[in-house]
Amino acid sequence: MTARIIDGKAVARKLREEYASRVQTLKGEHGIDPGIAVILVGDNAASQVYVRNKIRACQETGIRSELFHMPADTPESQLLARIDALNADPHVHGILVQLPLPQHIDVSQVLERIAVDKDVDGFHLYNVGGLVTGNTVFPPCTPYGVQKLLEHENVKIEGQNVVVVGASNIVGKPMALMLMQQDATVCICHKKTRDLGQFTLLADILVVAAGVPGLIVPQMVKTGAVVIDVGINRLPDGRLVGDVDFEGVRKKASLISPVPGGVGPMTITMLLHNTLISAERIAGIIGD
Repeated sequence: MTARIIDGKAVARKLREEYASRVQTLKGEHGIDPGIAVILVGDNAASQVYVRNKIRACQETGIRSELFHMPADTPESQLLARIDALNADPHVHGILVQLPLPQHIDVSQVLERIAVDKDVDGFHLYNVGGLVTGNTVFPPCTPYGVQKLLEHENVKIEGQNVVVVGASNIVGKPMALMLMQQDATVCICHKKTRDLGQFTLLADILVVAAGVPGLIVPQMVKTGAVVIDVGINRLPDGRLVGDVDFEGVRKKASLISPVPGGVGPMTITMLLHNTLISAERIAGIIGD
């Protein structure tokens, strides 16, 4: 068996074309220009790349973006004041604070300051907690991107055994909750899980977001499993790889997402989606 590779770039491109059409409808029929404010504090090189990619994606889709680049020594109070101003701005439909933040800033205070209905990253406590009941305003972008990939590939979720490797608040935990909402049987593993392979072997769907290159090898994967690799790791030679031994595991899995080109493009696409939904709600449009 050789797995079919999930083309995240192609799925993202298809969705962005749809979103671009919806943006034009908002502008032409409702007079609403969807906009997102992106706050970058400091000069973290990786963060600057991520922000550029997000702004470029907005431009391609027709979503207006505004970057607020603040010095690394910006006081927390000044950052919170900026968020308050953006919360009150009716022309801003989404607010994104790029992480990580400088150490002197309390990340939880910042994320909770963003208005729930503008929290397009889905990191506010209300949105994270809402995943338990299925009433979240915006789902977190990366797990939502995984969900969209599974939908696109017509992967059955209901009744399936799902193992999520990685228990972060950004990916692992929300991913598990979202799949439980679809009646999957979910197991979450983490860095202290003993004998990881005994759990991953049970997975019909395996989602790996541990941040450890090559963590999942073929003997840890059930034949015919669907494998979603969320990990992004840069090796000493400069190559980007995931948490899964791609070449080995693809010989056992039925579907597998590559790194790069799998989940990554979907994360930014879901940010566009959430911003669009925020603007559509103001127009009285119920989007999906």
